Amino acid sequence: MRGDAALIRWRGLLAEYASLVLVLLLLVAGFSLATNHFFTVTTLRTVANQVPDILLVATGMTFVIIAGGIDLSVGSILALSGAVLGVALTRGQLPLGAAVLAALATGAACGAVSGLLVTTWHLPSFIVTLGMLEIARGGAYIVTASQTQYIGAVVEVLNTPVIAGLTVPFLVAIATVIGAQFVLTRTVFGRHLIAVGANPQAAWLSGIDPRPIRFVTFLLAGLSSAVAAVAQSARLASADPNAGTGLELQAIAAVVIGGTSLMGGRGSVVTTMLGVLIIAVLGAGLAQMGVQEPTRRLVTGAVIIAAAIADYYRTRGSLSGTSH
Repeated sequence: MRGDAALIRWRGLLAEYASLVLVLLLLVAGFSLATNHFFTVTTLRTVANQVPDILLVATGMTFVIIAGGIDLSVGSILALSGAVLGVALTRGQLPLGAAVLAALATGAACGAVSGLLVTTWHLPSFIVTLGMLEIARGGAYIVTASQTQYIGAVVEVLNTPVIAGLTVPFLVAIATVIGAQFVLTRTVFGRHLIAVGANPQAAWLSGIDPRPIRFVTFLLAGLSSAVAAVAQSARLASADPNAGTGLELQAIAAVVIGGTSLMGGRGSVVTTMLGVLIIAVLGAGLAQMGVQEPTRRLVTGAVIIAAAIADYYRTRGSLSGTSH
């Protein structure tokens, strides 16, 4: 019986992967036919090199949502971590390695504070991270004196193309996805994370304490946002206190499009990556077609709602399947 259940689960995962890949291929094919320059190495490489920021943030967001939470502060944490990186390099004259460590520590600390507040006082993660959104954004303005920090070549070295024009941040993002998927599917922490998200009371009765699991997810979300800040600063050679505005919504959208349940207990980092690519290709294709920003946002919003509806019916199907 256990083997049959595992087989059914793997078939469902393969079907989900296949459906997302099909959507991605159809988008690429459609935009290639609609425009003259979309299906080129330059365009596809540009799209790939621009996704590390959102891909890293969405990876951390996936863990939080699987655990049954939400993190609205990731965009602001990115801005604050980038601000620390920029100021450390420009005003502090720190070596690049030390500045990067300071940025990563900043993101991890923000995530840890959110995790402690959520798990210690059992506060809603929505409210806690909404507060952290404001705190981190305010911190970014204070650290930079509300001025963009132009870093220059000292950080651009991190954005060096290494393989077929793909940059170091892209390879780091892909490695992060692979590592996160391994943790989710092949470790005790991953199994406990899914159990806590599916039913925290049942997990508690099974001997799993949900509090450290949830705390770690927020810490990872903050850390992944800081890594994204380093990647973005390396690409732009600057740190902007306004960076990451609305990034939390893009990350949640990618997670939802990837099929991770907003109710918790089910999800995949690989499908989140496919969700990120779908959003990136959609945005790039519509831009090449000359579609204005309001219309692009309208189309993207419609895709997100369609993904949420699909998740509803997918969840209903899985529940009806288990009842039989």
